[in-house]
Amino acid sequence: MAKRDLRTTLNPGDRMEVTVDNVAHGGLFVARTEHGVVFVPDALPGERVAVELSRVAKSFAHAETLEVLEASADRVEHFWPEARVERSANSRAGGAEFGHIRLPVQRGLKTTVLRDAMQRFGGVETDVEVQPAPGDDERGGLAWRTRVRLQVSESGRQGPFAARTHTVVPVTSMPLATEGIQRDALLEERLVGASRVDYAELGDGTVDVIATEGDAPEGPTQTIVEYAGDRAFHLDRAGFWQVHREAPALLTAAVRRAIDTDLVDPKAANFDLYGGVGLFAATLGELLGPTTRVISVEGDEVATDHAAENLAEWVGAQAITAPVASFLAQTRRTATPNELRRLAAGTVVLDPPRSGAGKQVVESLTALGPRQLIYVACDPVALARDTGLLRERGYELTSLESFDLFPHTHHFESVAAFRRA
Repeated sequence: MAKRDLRTTLNPGDRMEVTVDNVAHGGLFVARTEHGVVFVPDALPGERVAVELSRVAKSFAHAETLEVLEASADRVEHFWPEARVERSANSRAGGAEFGHIRLPVQRGLKTTVLRDAMQRFGGVETDVEVQPAPGDDERGGLAWRTRVRLQVSESGRQGPFAARTHTVVPVTSMPLATEGIQRDALLEERLVGASRVDYAELGDGTVDVIATEGDAPEGPTQTIVEYAGDRAFHLDRAGFWQVHREAPALLTAAVRRAIDTDLVDPKAANFDLYGGVGLFAATLGELLGPTTRVISVEGDEVATDHAAENLAEWVGAQAITAPVASFLAQTRRTATPNELRRLAAGTVVLDPPRSGAGKQVVESLTALGPRQLIYVACDPVALARDTGLLRERGYELTSLESFDLFPHTHHFESVAAFRRA
């Protein structure tokens, strides 16, 4: 029996009352109605809410929550006044979409999303649970962001976009930011002419402010220093660094745990793909010793230059600027039999963007046949889909850890290990 097309009965702007059934990926919740599935934000399973439809597709609709009619016992008052459901959707600050949910319940919902994704897309049943980062429970999940990006309106007011829009919501506070950023932020200033402003609390406790016109940061490029544990990393002041104050140390420790040292060969061709400034390449080097052969591959030239500096103590380390897919394809085409043997003995760490590694990268990587892969993932569905691709090509999941490095949002990080069967 063909499913009914929701567009024949529903239209954007329609209002209805729905009962929320479950959590979905992306910070949304599922309501099953007589018309079909409606995805709802700012809700909780079991709640009855009044919503207004914002988009109607053939098999599902999206809505904005207008009012909570029957609240869950797990609902709390949102910690950020600018993000509360009592505000209209267009004036509701984005970036803290789980802030109305008790912190342990947030992690339970993320655990549900991860387990469901791994089963549906990866074909793997797992009992993994999303774990808190050190100090977050004591802080109520606040004051963890060492990097905050705010948009700037035409009038110069600063704030995030409202969720699912490009409407700037001016704010007077940033509770998820570190205490240093909260202290030094220029929220009362009008930044007329800027398109966005980035605040960063650096490893030495100073706060950097980068105002941007268009796509280019103002002023000359500068090098800063950040830390993972006791190890220093040089990077561009506008470059990527892990956002949560505990993330660099926590993730490198998780990568170290995920590596099976019995399968490690320091003289093999070991890779750090999507390597940034060499955070995980350094982890490999520390684990495997001073003669470690490791190649960090990163598409950003400035980050690669810093990676070369950060990896200088390992005589066998290299930093290459290239798209990962192109690098792997070229390696497959040009590797000699001896190089292929070293590649097959290697350990690979990959930390792809939110979209995941994808089919092309997985095919090229598994064709080289490294002994083990350590996958750092910031999206559970992308990880699950790549898990399915890896399993089809002879790799099995051997360990999985997940960490709530983005409290009060739907995001979290996972570290998965795969071994060639």
